[in-house]
Amino acid sequence: MTSLLNALNAGKTSLLTNQKSIEITGNNIANVNTPGYSRQTAQLSNVPSLNFGNFFIGQGVTVSDVSRDYNVFINRQLQSKTIDYGEETGKSSSLAELERIFNVSGSNLAGQINDFFDAWQQLAANPSGQVERDAVIQRGQLLGGAFASITNELDTIEQNINSEIVAGVSTINKQLTEIAQLNERIHLVETSGQSANSARDQRDLIIKDLSETLGVQTYPDNMGMICVQLPGGQPLVLGGTAATISTVTNGTDVNLQLNIAGATRDIGLDNMGGKFKGMFEMRDVFMEGLRDDLNTLAVDLSTAVNTEHVAGYGADGVTGRLFFDDISALPPDQEASRNFKVALTDSSQVAAAGNPEAAPGDNENALRIGQLESSRKVNGTNETFDTFFSQMVATVGIEAARNDLALSGAKDATIQLQNLRDGYSGVSLEEEMIDLIQFQRGFQSSAKFLSTVDELMNSLIQMKS
Repeated sequence: MTSLLNALNAGKTSLLTNQKSIEITGNNIANVNTPGYSRQTAQLSNVPSLNFGNFFIGQGVTVSDVSRDYNVFINRQLQSKTIDYGEETGKSSSLAELERIFNVSGSNLAGQINDFFDAWQQLAANPSGQVERDAVIQRGQLLGGAFASITNELDTIEQNINSEIVAGVSTINKQLTEIAQLNERIHLVETSGQSANSARDQRDLIIKDLSETLGVQTYPDNMGMICVQLPGGQPLVLGGTAATISTVTNGTDVNLQLNIAGATRDIGLDNMGGKFKGMFEMRDVFMEGLRDDLNTLAVDLSTAVNTEHVAGYGADGVTGRLFFDDISALPPDQEASRNFKVALTDSSQVAAAGNPEAAPGDNENALRIGQLESSRKVNGTNETFDTFFSQMVATVGIEAARNDLALSGAKDATIQLQNLRDGYSGVSLEEEMIDLIQFQRGFQSSAKFLSTVDELMNSLIQMKS
């Protein structure tokens, strides 16, 4: 009778184990389209045998654990490539706008510079012509408008970047809090001897998002928790404690500060990764270089024209007038390109003549100014005014092309690694159907086994009675 009771127990554990395995398989099938879900597998182990006479009799089977299919190496690679993809994504929208501003069409700033000096050459051909004098002033005004327009466009791009940074910080703080909460939940569940697979999947998915936006780095501790930090080593999540990131406005710029345990630290470009690094690098490095070049061009061009113009004489015989406002000594917060304006108020003030008592055909000064386009080089370079701007256009075009190539490469690498991760950890309906049939047959066999043992026990009872 005792052996039959042991057989009943073995059948019962087999029945319950197959039932649990069917439940786990059903959960996998239900989550086949859940982002970040890792396939779960029942880990089976035999119940310790009992000494029965001269034999050790097995006691059946049990589910010792529910594991998830997870590969540390694949996920580390995916996290690294996600950071690269995020950084290039952070640059792409700004570069698309810069390509629109620094275009190669004839109406760009280089074209306006060429038209301005062409107007002086036309004035040199007819120095007393009213139409030609008006054209010089109008071309100067259009040139100033072109400088201001580019500067305003750069301001708009920076404002868009700042707005995206502010909006992203709110989401990041929420995700950091969620990771800290998941850390505590995982620790609590797993210290009780259970598996926190769903919570780990959810945490990995959030970390992937943070890798793309902020370039975070992670490492596990010995309690099942994940520590999250910035690329420079500043902590974001320690156990169940999450830091917060705040935005600080400095003039027109928005910068970041890290607040943790009552301490506040600035987050510089070297402590960022992912999309935020791309946006800050575009705003503070690449676009700042374009602004510097644009201001250099504005100052050099206006200074060169003014130097020649003050030496000439207008139709009214007056000399010493500036053609453009003096922007060479503007403070840093007042950009030269924004203040590039014609100083003259009347076409008679245009100094085309080179002598105080100019004859009607005196065009000496107009000739000198018209020749500046090809003879004057921008300070510190070997470029003329229009070719200097063309170099700026080329710089934007080269960076945009590099970004397109790098973004495409990072995206392809991310997709391949994601497919590799899904192949290892994702749910395959074909495999789950095979497992489902296997566990179903195991369940049926266990039920048949229990039925057979029950019949034997009833027979023995009847025989004894």
